[in-house]
Amino acid sequence: MSIKNDLFLKALRNETVERPPVWMMRQAGRYLPEFIALRDKYDFFTRCQTPELAAEITVQPIRIVKPDAAILFSDILVVPQAMGIEVLMKENIGPFLPNPIRTIQDVEKVRVPDIHETLGYVMDAIKLTKEMLNDEVPLIGFAGSPWTIFCYAVEGKGSKSFDIAKGFCFSQPEAAHVLLQKITDTTIAYLKEKVKAGVNAVQIFDSWGGMLSPVDYQEFSWKYMNQIVEALAPETHVIVFGKGCWFALGEMAQSKASALGVDWTCSARNARYLSGGKITLQGNFDPSRLLSPIPVIKKMVHQMIDEFGKDNYIVNLGHGILPHIPVDHAKAFIEAVKEYKS
Repeated sequence: MSIKNDLFLKALRNETVERPPVWMMRQAGRYLPEFIALRDKYDFFTRCQTPELAAEITVQPIRIVKPDAAILFSDILVVPQAMGIEVLMKENIGPFLPNPIRTIQDVEKVRVPDIHETLGYVMDAIKLTKEMLNDEVPLIGFAGSPWTIFCYAVEGKGSKSFDIAKGFCFSQPEAAHVLLQKITDTTIAYLKEKVKAGVNAVQIFDSWGGMLSPVDYQEFSWKYMNQIVEALAPETHVIVFGKGCWFALGEMAQSKASALGVDWTCSARNARYLSGGKITLQGNFDPSRLLSPIPVIKKMVHQMIDEFGKDNYIVNLGHGILPHIPVDHAKAFIEAVKEYKS
């Protein structure tokens, strides 16, 4: 079946478009009253693990704010859960891993799971979502980068600097590489199943890549992300998003990725220059800027498109939408793109 609105896929194929496509990271979620109603009823992982709930949450923004692509409601931490690492979601803390990985013995206990047994519920959610979307817009599947998952697994919770995770890499590099490879192998198998289940593209989120120096980034993050890109590129479009990783755009652009995400600390001009000017870029509106008055949002979005250029570009935020953004402002962001005239 062909997708009715395929602007997003056209941008990933470097085709000329009337206007760029638009979606928002974390669009299925916490700023929507409809989402909050479900959040108050079901705990976090229940929402992820119940296909009907995950599908409903995925489709909510398509009905309400009307972006050009849907992204499956899930979480990057379902992967370590599947690998036998306990992950809890604590109120006002976020992810909490009661038994962080600190030794080679801990690493050896981590398994590369059977995806059907451990993450079958995600594939069920994809199939259900595809039915609900009825080929209106493409569906994006995603995973965290191996380094980002590693950060949580070793640190045990979120952190401003991930010193424990970095310290593990630098003091026990062999153990670190074994764990990173296990996460990579699991992620490749997981994303391949998502493609079989029906997603139209995948995105790899490297939320904590910017914590590493450019040299360490190559060794502990990009090397593993690129394995995922290599494995998935023959089967689907891969978007790579590294927050704070502008220094790696050149290297990423040489890979088989279809598009590169950019955060708001890197200008459109620099991103085009660093990535060689040909690859599709995605981003990079500061999520906090959605608190600006609506006319300002619209004006800034049009400026942003002018700077990136309408082709080889996907309009997005530079990171996930914040919980306290008014829905009207999120709608204005999307509408500004749809009203764009070059």
